[in-house]
Amino acid sequence: MAIIIFLVCHWYLALFTQTFFLHRYAAHASFTMSKFWERFFYVFSYIIQGSAFISPRAYAITHRMHHAYTDTDLDPHSPHHQNTVMKMMWRTRNFVLGILKNTMDIDPRFSKNVPDWPWFDKMANSQISRIGWVLIYISIYVKLAPNGWYFLFLPITIAMGPIQGAIINWCAHKYGYRNFEQSNKSTNLMRFDFLFLGEAYHHNHHKYPAALNLAMRPYEFDPVYHVIRFFNKVGIVQINKNKAVSIKNEVKLEASTLDLR
Repeated sequence: MAIIIFLVCHWYLALFTQTFFLHRYAAHASFTMSKFWERFFYVFSYIIQGSAFISPRAYAITHRMHHAYTDTDLDPHSPHHQNTVMKMMWRTRNFVLGILKNTMDIDPRFSKNVPDWPWFDKMANSQISRIGWVLIYISIYVKLAPNGWYFLFLPITIAMGPIQGAIINWCAHKYGYRNFEQSNKSTNLMRFDFLFLGEAYHHNHHKYPAALNLAMRPYEFDPVYHVIRFFNKVGIVQINKNKAVSIKNEVKLEASTLDLR
């Protein structure tokens, strides 16, 4: 039972660091925070993501390119231009490595104001770091797993972030439902997102990339939106109220024309 609790906690904490820090903050600047809190969540993301840690800078640039080139042949990860999930994720990996190693020419618009901590990224993305985390995970399984069958979950623990990213980037451009007319093929995976902390509302996000709340219909629920509001109240992050209200009003206007009930 302890190993299942560990898996569930790791799943949701890894998702939280991805959607809160890498996605909504680093890639979209949906809110701001001080340098202290930025570094705090940098380290927190590293501890939670472990062997699957991805540089916030590399993530932000790659994700901005995804929005700029969605479902075209320039998209870093589109299921409509790679015929398998593995090929799509390998392409994404090459983009991320190109950014980390400075071997890829990057349009300045994609790198503007992204979090950047070069020495930490170098350490956290090193082979020594990744191997160290794998050894930590193995020791956790040895300690908590009641029998050898549970070691089948070990690859999921090691590659937690890429697995979550593969599900969203592949499935949320092929399956699900749509709320808005868009030129891309993004979709919402599920009506009540209990598995991906709001990330499954991928179609909504493509319509309003900077929106704090990824839920648009009454039955949709984005838990991280409420965490961000709480963090704003206690001073950890700062929400641009004028920007948030403007997006909220735009969503309401669009919803009224499309009868999003």
